[in-house]
Amino acid sequence: MSPSAAVILGNEPGSFPHGVLAERHPAIIGQVREAFPYGPEQHRALDALHDNCTKGVIEPLPGGAWAEWGIDDHVGKSWFDVPWLWSESYFYRRLLDAVGYFGDGPWRGTDPFRPSKLAELGSRETDEELAALDELAGLPVEERGTALLHGSLWGNRADLGFRLSDGEAEGRDAVPDLVADDSDRLRSLLDGAGTLCLIADNAGRELIPDLLLVAHLLEHGRIERAVLHVKPHPYYVSDATTADVVDALRRLVRAPGEAAVYGKRLWDAMADGRLEVRAHPYSCAPLPYAEMPDDLRAEIAGAALTILKGDLNYRRLVGDRWWAPTTPFTDVTEYFPGPVAALRTLKSDVITGLDARTESALVEAEGRRWRTSGTHALIQVRS
Repeated sequence: MSPSAAVILGNEPGSFPHGVLAERHPAIIGQVREAFPYGPEQHRALDALHDNCTKGVIEPLPGGAWAEWGIDDHVGKSWFDVPWLWSESYFYRRLLDAVGYFGDGPWRGTDPFRPSKLAELGSRETDEELAALDELAGLPVEERGTALLHGSLWGNRADLGFRLSDGEAEGRDAVPDLVADDSDRLRSLLDGAGTLCLIADNAGRELIPDLLLVAHLLEHGRIERAVLHVKPHPYYVSDATTADVVDALRRLVRAPGEAAVYGKRLWDAMADGRLEVRAHPYSCAPLPYAEMPDDLRAEIAGAALTILKGDLNYRRLVGDRWWAPTTPFTDVTEYFPGPVAALRTLKSDVITGLDARTESALVEAEGRRWRTSGTHALIQVRS
């Protein structure tokens, strides 16, 4: 399908993208500054980034980085006048440069978001969510699978996911929490499938439910193996890296009850190759998956199903554009090399695949807020 909708920019005051660029990014710089005892060099670089991202223009990256990802087309332009997906991604790359993540000094490889990730893993909320696994143990396998699927869908609202949803209530609500639900089609694709490719989103309390779902699918023969795609370096504050996967697995195996059972299964699956972690460079690209490189395309084409988790991956999957909400999901993902599913909590403007009745009810009840509030979710499948 040829793009027929405008690319989302951040240059409209009052819009959600503008708020991210003008307010959220400066706040993130402040949080990172306080997370570590950085030295004068890092503080000066963070000051410069703060000024540049709010009032300056796109500048070249060190070492000619991102030449293959279109930086030459954007240098000299305002951050607000280039595609929002691109400028957001560029911010996180610039932030890592500012704190010396890619440099040769002592801060090389130090994740500036790690303290908040670890705090979330060690939180009381995580304890409660893992304890809920004990209650699931007595449920029939299919019901357990549904609960774990919803846990993965809602991420850090996993307490909602571990409670089986009231399907009749969803039907009664004028504005359902789940605005599109292809879960039956998803289950049919996860029925003795070969390889599942899961493109992860956030670390911590959002990654653990993803891992629990994978453990369940492996344990009950719904898939033969899983490839978990994570980021090769820190990205978008909380996006999962290999280190975050290890932290999550350690959290599980050291927990009491059923959580440790799941953790041991995952640990063993890593050892025997049924679960593999992949960190392709394109996972941190500022571009949609329609432009993925040939090696990644070939890898995904070999999977029985690819599941993309989260809001950012959805934007990259369908293209970060002002699609009409009723634009068919199947049309905007027809390029994708194989069956694909999206599990997403809505946290940005882009949306496809809604029926007209649902869209109308959402707009009437909430205006535009439903797109960005994180209170609605979707399960969409193109087989």
